[in-house]
Amino acid sequence: MVDATSGANNHANQRQNGSASRPSDGAAGQVLAVLVLVLETLWLQVRIWAEVVRGVYLTLVPPAEKSVAGEVVLVTGAGHGIGREIALRYAALGSTVVCMDINEKGAAETVLEIKALGGAKAASYKCDVSNRDEVLAVAKTITQEVGPVTVLVNNAGIMPTKPFLEHSAEEMKRIFDINMLAHFWVRFPSLFTIIPLWNGPVEASSRGLLNSQKIV
Repeated sequence: MVDATSGANNHANQRQNGSASRPSDGAAGQVLAVLVLVLETLWLQVRIWAEVVRGVYLTLVPPAEKSVAGEVVLVTGAGHGIGREIALRYAALGSTVVCMDINEKGAAETVLEIKALGGAKAASYKCDVSNRDEVLAVAKTITQEVGPVTVLVNNAGIMPTKPFLEHSAEEMKRIFDINMLAHFWVRFPSLFTIIPLWNGPVEASSRGLLNSQKIV
């Protein structure tokens, strides 16, 4: 009887001790969580200030611009607008410019403007960038007639100006084909087969300036 009572008392004491230890465990966890939060906040502040200092330095001491003289630049959608202005700018910097556009007349006019600069080299090619087979064929012709492309400006795109719900299924597909898929059709033949990967081709597009060696 004594042993049973003693065992019951011991069991009760253990439960009380366990209950008493739980608050301290919870407090320790809260303290650890606060310390982690403080350290993460401090690290974030360090990173922010490091970027601020870096930005100020690059503003005061900008890196030297890479020369594009002698590069073969392929500009899609070069028949008018931004594409034409990009083509003219590259030509002015000494690049050989390949103007690609579904509008053959517009691309040819861009070439005439480039050649009017004096000494600039340019060629135009008609191509529907949403048609993969056509892109492959034109890319092969460009390689043979102009040479390997070293800079790709994936500029071609369309933007119908009407409410979204008024677009037909065909228009939506066309937008996706030109503004999305065409970037891949142009990029693979002109950069991944025409130029060796280790040359580090550069792609400028609506997504920004990219090194195209390992991008997916």
